Amino acid sequence: MTDPAPRHRRYRRPLRAGLAALAGVALLAAAGAVALPILDTRYPPPLEVPAPSTVVVDRHGELLRAFTDEGGRWRLPVRLDEVDPGFVDLLVAYEDQRFRDHAGVDPRAALRAAGQALGAGQIVSGASTLTMQAVRLLTGARERTFWRKASEAVRALQLERRLGKDEILEIYLNGAPYGGNIEGVRAASLAYFGREPARLTLAQAALLVALPQSPETRRPDRHPQAARAARDRVLDRLAGRGVISARDAREAKSEAVPTRRRPVPRLAPHLARRLHAASPDARLIATTLDAGWQAQLETLAASRVDHIGPRVSAAILVADLRTGEIRAEVGSANFLDARRAGHVDMTEALRSPGSTLKPFIYGLAIEAGLIAPGTLMEDRPKSFAGYQPENFDKTFQGLVTAAEALKQSLNVPAVALLDSLGAVRLAVRLQEAGATVALPERYGPTLAIGLGGFGTRLVDLAGLYTALARDGRPVALHATAERPAIPNRLLEPRAARAVSAILTTMRPPKNARPNEIAYKTGTSYGYRDAWAVGYDARHVVAVWVGRPDGTPVAALTGWTDAAPILFDAFARIGLHPLPPPPVATATADLPPPLQRFAPRGDATVRADQDLAIAFPPADASIALTRADGGRDPLIARVLGRAVDTWLLDGRPLPVRVNRRSAQIDVTPGHHTLTVVTDDGASERVSFSVN
Repeated sequence: MTDPAPRHRRYRRPLRAGLAALAGVALLAAAGAVALPILDTRYPPPLEVPAPSTVVVDRHGELLRAFTDEGGRWRLPVRLDEVDPGFVDLLVAYEDQRFRDHAGVDPRAALRAAGQALGAGQIVSGASTLTMQAVRLLTGARERTFWRKASEAVRALQLERRLGKDEILEIYLNGAPYGGNIEGVRAASLAYFGREPARLTLAQAALLVALPQSPETRRPDRHPQAARAARDRVLDRLAGRGVISARDAREAKSEAVPTRRRPVPRLAPHLARRLHAASPDARLIATTLDAGWQAQLETLAASRVDHIGPRVSAAILVADLRTGEIRAEVGSANFLDARRAGHVDMTEALRSPGSTLKPFIYGLAIEAGLIAPGTLMEDRPKSFAGYQPENFDKTFQGLVTAAEALKQSLNVPAVALLDSLGAVRLAVRLQEAGATVALPERYGPTLAIGLGGFGTRLVDLAGLYTALARDGRPVALHATAERPAIPNRLLEPRAARAVSAILTTMRPPKNARPNEIAYKTGTSYGYRDAWAVGYDARHVVAVWVGRPDGTPVAALTGWTDAAPILFDAFARIGLHPLPPPPVATATADLPPPLQRFAPRGDATVRADQDLAIAFPPADASIALTRADGGRDPLIARVLGRAVDTWLLDGRPLPVRVNRRSAQIDVTPGHHTLTVVTDDGASERVSFSVN
């Protein structure tokens, strides 16, 4: 049997440890009394906090999405007042009881640690204060040597001279390691408990206190037993000190320890990605969204597409009619579903809008005095210079009122109106109202745009429909505090109200109540896109359904697939029913010219159907003054037919005939520009020059 080691050898190592600790205390005391002011001036402490992850929040500050930092770590910023005070109390009581009293170093703790080392023959406990741990987080140091400890102590004294106790606590709360790539109490609380750290149970708080001491060996998702044991030791020690009751400790121990990491919230992933790409250096991106609505509508989209068809996705957008704030934006049915190309943001994708533009054709026709809601129109086979539109069901209704033609989404009456108005006029009005009108390269607008023959976005359609709800004046939609330019008026108030009254009486889907919202559906050619756009008294909602790759979906229609989602969306955000529409004037009570629509070619129809002023826009305010005080000329442009006569405020301008643009010298003030073609067609806009 081997003889035990001599007595002096057995106590040599703990004696050294104890003496080193005592020497460290003495050294720090001396440094604090003599050298600290000099060190503080020549070698200031590190105060640069590691950059946190970028977070995207909703209108109330609730987390929508977070992005890892450059090192792939989750470090979500949090303020002290956003953390459960009970957790903070437990942390201070366990890690640094005299945190509020000492100046960065706790001499009593250092003496206690030295005495324990002398008595036990090994280091039993450390003497690191929360301030010293904050220094370690700021410097990134991991060594446990005496000189490193001494350096941390000096830096802690310096830190306390510059920062308050709450600021030091925030450094710890934001940077403490919690296992893997999780740093900070907020990221840990979301990853392990699926909740913000504002309210924590006693068991959860104790686990978060225990993890930073050994974050890898105590990770609950990998070592749940070690995590539970560490948590319970925290509870036992605090109960022994009287910080918590023995009963509360027992109850907390009975609570299960999480065994998996929860995903960080990923609401509005498409919008968050777009905003982060636009401002990669921003750490906090505030949006106008509502996290609750966003979650509900993402669930709605995901739950419906499986019943529609394979690889089908859906997009939903909700905006406030008064402010233009986007309250929810669902870009796809499932961001992570590769089969449905979930990464593609269908609120921004260019797609054919189908019949969703017909209300604006009717609005322009009412504004131009071509029809009233009670005007009779013919729905019969007709050719428009070789273009022969058909209705969706391949049938024709004969003689119908304009209101019924719009409600039934008949194609021939809509194209006949557009033929009389001019496709260029519709395209220009839509663009001036802020919508994208994507036409094939080198081709201008044709009658096909009335039935969706161009590309536009879901967000554009939502913006256009705000005009119908706001007496013809659209509102600029935006998801952040940065607002886009105010769009131009789309329709005169009288025309917008007339169309809105028609859309309010649209037949709703099965099991939905009628006459509460105004809406219109649309289906693009070949069953590729299904749309439904509508509004109540407070919000506009736009829905798209289809395949992101543009392939057809059998039997896909706006009525059967998009409209039910639209009505469900209103039900989930809270419906604000529209007032009952006014009774429309009967056909027989209309003036004789409005009792029956006279299509193009009739003597009563104006000949300006292919003429529109592209610039200046109607009611625009234009700045022409340069920085040097000079003034640029106004370059006016028209679309469609060439112009022979240009008039400014009724006076002819010296412009050559057969032109589509003209340079005009204008003075500040209000002006009216009139253009006239060789056969008498004319257009006019009013604008002002600053």
